[in-house]
Amino acid sequence: MFGKRPAAKEDSPKPTPYVASTGLPGAVGPAASPDLVPPPKPPERRRPEPEQEPAREPEPVKPPRLTADAIRHEAVVRGRLEVPRVGWRAALYSMTGGRVNAGLGGAERAAVAMLSRVRRPLAGTRHVAVTSIKGGVGKTTVAACLGLTLADCRGDGVIALDADPDAGTLADRLSGETDVTVRELLDNLDSLTSLSEFGKYTSLAGRLRVLAGEQDPAMGEAFAREEYQKVCAALVRFFDIVITDCGTGLVHSAMQGTLALADRLIVVGAPTVDGASRASKTLDWLFAHGHEKLAEEAVLVLCRDRTSNRVDRAQLREHFANRCRHVVDIPADPHLFSGGQILQDRLAPTTRRAFLELAAIIADGFE
Repeated sequence: MFGKRPAAKEDSPKPTPYVASTGLPGAVGPAASPDLVPPPKPPERRRPEPEQEPAREPEPVKPPRLTADAIRHEAVVRGRLEVPRVGWRAALYSMTGGRVNAGLGGAERAAVAMLSRVRRPLAGTRHVAVTSIKGGVGKTTVAACLGLTLADCRGDGVIALDADPDAGTLADRLSGETDVTVRELLDNLDSLTSLSEFGKYTSLAGRLRVLAGEQDPAMGEAFAREEYQKVCAALVRFFDIVITDCGTGLVHSAMQGTLALADRLIVVGAPTVDGASRASKTLDWLFAHGHEKLAEEAVLVLCRDRTSNRVDRAQLREHFANRCRHVVDIPADPHLFSGGQILQDRLAPTTRRAFLELAAIIADGFE
């Protein structure tokens, strides 16, 4: 009853196993056929990046070779800021004991530049004439303050000469000494051989030498053209700058000698109706009598000790700027009002700066 199970036939097909589809290549539903599986993609080949050369350090710049002349002229010394003398910069420098130096301000730098112009070296003696056709406009004041400024700023000899034939007041305004005048100098001129001997006939106002004019009005025209030229011939032996305070007017004999020797001319006026018109008349006279060059190169100085509301200062400056080389304003200064002896340290800072500007302009014309 129970017998052996019959053997299965060899040619009967075997069931195909089920393979679930996964959405991947080669998974194709009930079964994945090896013939239907796509070959794998070859990996992408990346181009080899070019090798970057290592950055080279810049070669150090060799400093220029110093020569003996460069070392001798202190080219190897680092520059230092100049020490301020005025304003908050000077106060800061003082409070910090010099540890904080803000340098010079604009106004102080300009003053230093003007000082450098004033101090330029000269080749030979230069003559400066200060004149006006009208008295009382500040001619002697300008001559005195210009002389003080030049003598204080320069290291050479500067002398102020009073050439007014009518008892000029230049020595009164500067040194106060009028006992010895140009008349005594003329009487002994041939015997002078040194500056020390010359000093017996002059007085000192700071570093400025002063040669007083004749003080006796009874002597009439005490200073003629020939005498002025004889005195100047002696002055050039000892002094580098001669400032002449000319007398009022333009027709006296000494004035002719002054204009013949002058290298620079200063015409003094005032910002008033009469002061401005007289200054303009002075220029007219110079052009009419053969002194065109002096008039064109002249410096017109307006002293503001006297003023007038009827005068337009801007228009006045423009008028004179078209007729001469420079126009300089001198501000009103209480120390100059009295007409007494001038002390430079009592002048207002604005006044000192105005005369420094005038001195720089005059020195520019010495070239």
